[in-house]
Amino acid sequence: MNVQERKNYINGRFVGSAKQFTKLSPVDGSEVAIVHEADRDMVDQAVQAARGALKGPWGRMPLQERVDLLRRIAAGIEARFEDFVAAEVADTGKPVSLASHLDIPRGAANFRVFADIVRTYGTESYFLDTPDGKGAVNYAIRKPLGVVGVISPWNLPLLLMTWKLAPALACGNTIVAKPSEETPSTATLLAEVMHGVGVPPGVFNVIHGFGPDSAGEFITTHDGVDGITFTGETGTGSAIMKAVAPTVKPVSFELGGKNAGIVFADCDFDAAVAGMANAIFSNCGQVCLAPERVYVERPLFERFLAGLKQKAEGYIMGWPGEAKTSMGPLISKLHREKVLSYYELARKEGATVVTGGGVPKFGDARDNGAYVQPTLWTGLPETARTVREEIFGPCAHIAPFDKEEEAIAMANDTRYGLASTVWTTNLSRGHRVAQAMEVGISWVNCWFLRDLRTPFGGAKLSGIGREGGLHSLNFYSEPTNVCVKL
Repeated sequence: MNVQERKNYINGRFVGSAKQFTKLSPVDGSEVAIVHEADRDMVDQAVQAARGALKGPWGRMPLQERVDLLRRIAAGIEARFEDFVAAEVADTGKPVSLASHLDIPRGAANFRVFADIVRTYGTESYFLDTPDGKGAVNYAIRKPLGVVGVISPWNLPLLLMTWKLAPALACGNTIVAKPSEETPSTATLLAEVMHGVGVPPGVFNVIHGFGPDSAGEFITTHDGVDGITFTGETGTGSAIMKAVAPTVKPVSFELGGKNAGIVFADCDFDAAVAGMANAIFSNCGQVCLAPERVYVERPLFERFLAGLKQKAEGYIMGWPGEAKTSMGPLISKLHREKVLSYYELARKEGATVVTGGGVPKFGDARDNGAYVQPTLWTGLPETARTVREEIFGPCAHIAPFDKEEEAIAMANDTRYGLASTVWTTNLSRGHRVAQAMEVGISWVNCWFLRDLRTPFGGAKLSGIGREGGLHSLNFYSEPTNVCVKL
């Protein structure tokens, strides 16, 4: 594998730095890229470039031209589809089949979706009666929020970055983006696409680095940044809130979860087993929406557990480019240490290990990677740390329940509130239980199925605000009311 160089992109130019770090492959530990870490001065240059672009051609660009540019960005991603797939796979180790069917297509689609939505974005207008009988007209206009700091995670790098970039650009903002230090590559390729399709200098800037005392902190504490959008771990979200508090920046957060799945005895068994296995183990469990707690109605419990165990043991951890590969590694050995610590904790807390619980052995270079076994547990109390704390790996605890109310109470007994999934053929119960979930998104007989116009986000410690459709546009724009006396 050729080692790539990933530079920062500032004011329309790719810029190197004196300090670099190495990105390693989670597949075999080999070097993937040399990444240029931005210092405080470089972040300041990016912010100043973004502020200048707001007052330049980008700020004066008519909406239709901006929409056309978004569509060209989408086409540019598709024109370099194989490059994006290769970069995403090199950084994350996920199977080529997953990157090519989910990550990259959604990365392009996000720009087209918001190009469509912004064209029909309406505002309020009211007629006000006045004492003189002539009245007044009130109407709202929307202006860009300004310079937006976009900090995105490593699990779905291009998909989640463009999920923020597309609506922010659609509203006329300029961007200083920081991809995760674990996944710098597709953001850098996206800068090349932006450059190639004619996005004006300063509109989109990419800054590489870490969090504390690095690019992440420099962006969130910069006085020239008008708002922050972040997807990632709850503790990092809390740190960002503290950083932006002095300047009262608006924030949009999609944070962690300890999601629940509820399976009723009347479910479509095959669909429920397949659906829950996909939800738990997709992307090696590194999906914020994945259920790590599964509650199964007691008459179905043993049969469902056996079916889920069979699915877990059927995953093939081959090389990313092999067609048979259905599970990749975790993002890094450091993250594997965290996940394995929970595997060990589960045993100490008294869990029965149904399957997995360790590290697979390959007898080749993959033994230098970050693979773990898909793992299922039973037998833990609801108070166990393994049941209450987010793990972010290919694992879940399975527990029985007897009554609907019991399942709802256990599912909601968490500090988090991101997602849930309910499996039943009883339509009334499906609606009832889904509506009772204290989460931002509640699926019935499916998982990860979304209309991108709908609200997406979390409750409790799982986030602030909503993304998707008009909800995204509302964050990335500021309303001004105009009152005209007649």
